[in-house]
Amino acid sequence: MAYANLEERLNAAGNVVEMLRNAQAGPNVYPGVPPEYSNWRDEQRAWQETCVLFNQSYHMAELEVRGPDAVKLLSYLGVNTPNYEPGRAKQFVPCTPDGYVIGDVIQFCRTPDTIDLVGRAPVLNWVTYHAQTGDWNVEVELDQRSALRTDGRRKHYRFQIQGPNAMQVIEKALGHKPEELKFFSVTVEKIAGRDVFALRHGMAGQPGWEVYGPWEDYEAVYEAFVSAGEEFGMKLVGGRAYSSNAVESGWIPSPLPAIYTGDELKAYREWLPADGYEGNASIGGSFVSDDIEDYYFTPWDLTYGHLVKFDHDFIGREALEKRAEEGGHRTKVTLALNDEDVTRVIGSQMRKEGRAKYMDWPSAVYAMHPFDRVSHDGKTIGVSTWVAYTANEGKWLTLAVIDTEYADPGIEVTFHWGEENGGTAKPTVEPHEPAEIRAIVSPVPYVETVRKEYAPGGWRAAHA
Repeated sequence: MAYANLEERLNAAGNVVEMLRNAQAGPNVYPGVPPEYSNWRDEQRAWQETCVLFNQSYHMAELEVRGPDAVKLLSYLGVNTPNYEPGRAKQFVPCTPDGYVIGDVIQFCRTPDTIDLVGRAPVLNWVTYHAQTGDWNVEVELDQRSALRTDGRRKHYRFQIQGPNAMQVIEKALGHKPEELKFFSVTVEKIAGRDVFALRHGMAGQPGWEVYGPWEDYEAVYEAFVSAGEEFGMKLVGGRAYSSNAVESGWIPSPLPAIYTGDELKAYREWLPADGYEGNASIGGSFVSDDIEDYYFTPWDLTYGHLVKFDHDFIGREALEKRAEEGGHRTKVTLALNDEDVTRVIGSQMRKEGRAKYMDWPSAVYAMHPFDRVSHDGKTIGVSTWVAYTANEGKWLTLAVIDTEYADPGIEVTFHWGEENGGTAKPTVEPHEPAEIRAIVSPVPYVETVRKEYAPGGWRAAHA
């Protein structure tokens, strides 16, 4: 049945949780790049040992916000201090009126009147809605991710060069020593005779740049980096390895957009299409609640509490002021899964009966929004949101949000793998039996280099 908008679809479904848990969408795919260029183990190791090229040209959407009110609009929507300085990038985190996170993206301030937002769709949809329905002197232009395009072209290419040898590769591609940039500063350089924008970045917890520019310059700049990287052991990263690096960097990639409830958001849900990101989002995992709000996150859950600044008016301010005063926030941690228990779960695939949910390597994420239950002495204490294996640590890790009293490193908890009653109707879920895996609460980020360079809370949380 065709629905006029998301609100109509949700009303027809009745139970939002059941709709999302049985959605027919799998995890987000990484279009435009092969699953592996060499093999995902070597590709993972390269971002810690030599360097890598992450090709981000295809999988993220981009929204240009331009006009005299661009800064005013984004300040009204974002929890961050509105210090929009040309030549700088920062994280943009909007919340609902109830203080729940819609998502996070990176914003690039090109001029005081032109700001680009790059990331997943929920935040871009939220900004577009307010730009089109509010009294703002702005225009917005969406450049959709490649999987939703027919022409294969994007407005910009986007490459990240990261790792211990990254700056040597960049120097060779430039033909001169690169400028010393502050973290999340942007400069303009030339590569292969083309003007490029360069952002000081650190996605894998290692030094590097994110380089972007017009799509027509894609091939020339790409080949310049590939050629420069040969001397320094640079590897291209495919989709399989790319999806696993979040467990090392400590960034939760996929908070569920908290827009499915609340009378104040009804008009927004009526504006959203029925078959857009929010309508087709999938929830997976062992955590089950009938209340969709139990799947929402606050900024503190995601280690974004330090970004919330009450020095300006923004949507959700009143609710977040109350949450800040009340405290009792949950804590983001890494869970290091027990090797023996993981081996037992993987080994169950060798049986005809009693198999656990398959753990795909290196990323075992099988829904757009993973939610696996974490318990201590039988009590639910939080949720795991991303699970993957890292060849750099030789461990299966998850990123989890748990009650603070259990967040001290060294505490043993239980990670519940699989879904109830043999699994939901998602196409990525085969019949299986739930499994329990012991886990040790560990620091986030798990990788020492990232903790030292980009604390608190991973590379994305290092800038306000």
